[in-house]
Amino acid sequence: MTARKVIEVIRGRATSDGNGVNLLRVFGGPRPERFDPFLILDDFGSDNPDDYIAGFPPHPHRGFRTVTYMLQGHFEHRDHMGNVGGIKDGGAQWMTAGRGVIHSEMPKQTDGKLRGFQLWLNLPSKDKMMAPDYQNIESGQIAENHIDGVSIRAIAGAGQVNQQVVNSHTEIADTEPQIWYLSHSGKTAKSLTISQKSGRNVMIYIAQGELAVEASQWRGTAGSLVRFEQQGDVQISLGPDSEILLLAGQPLQEPIVQYGPFVMNSQAQIDQAITDYQNGALTTPAV
Repeated sequence: MTARKVIEVIRGRATSDGNGVNLLRVFGGPRPERFDPFLILDDFGSDNPDDYIAGFPPHPHRGFRTVTYMLQGHFEHRDHMGNVGGIKDGGAQWMTAGRGVIHSEMPKQTDGKLRGFQLWLNLPSKDKMMAPDYQNIESGQIAENHIDGVSIRAIAGAGQVNQQVVNSHTEIADTEPQIWYLSHSGKTAKSLTISQKSGRNVMIYIAQGELAVEASQWRGTAGSLVRFEQQGDVQISLGPDSEILLLAGQPLQEPIVQYGPFVMNSQAQIDQAITDYQNGALTTPAV
């Protein structure tokens, strides 16, 4: 199969969210269909506690799910359903907002380094009003695959790299999308061919080091995200001491209307979400 070419390169922009948490917004905003089924990717982290200590106090969501992966540090999740879960080094959490969730994410450390990623993943229209759910995944529950000197942590989705199987042990292993964290600590670059289904949107975010895409004669460094065309496999060269986040998913191809923490298919649905939240009915099951 031919190699996919790069069709867009994005540099993350510095911003703040929650109660003043400084982060890098890798993508999210205008023309969200480019990233379908993904909505937002944030890279958060700092050695300075002033950048994260205020956290994310209670706030609402509806119509999508969040996936958080923590490289280093400790955050605590609490929600209106009574769930309390700590996400620590190497751990992940899946939160399905569905018809509505109110939750907080607060740091459980007052100093030291914190680094992680949060991804917003859209829900199809038929699932936007489903019951909310929360799943905490400890580091040891995430499958770590080693292929040709590269560590591949499959947060979600199985697949193949260099014609070798990449397994995932979590309950969402066989579902769309693929969310993998790849790291290479060697001193020479590694060539990888990542098999992909036609039609998928595939993106790679460089978290550390360098990445090259031979088919496009492109080379980038940390803070860059590349988006590929929808046909072919992904052929890359991962630089020494480099780490990347791979995102691959089948587009939903449905209207995307977002207003802050609500992501629906129409403005009328957004208006209803706002009304429900203001009236205290966001988390109430439909009759």
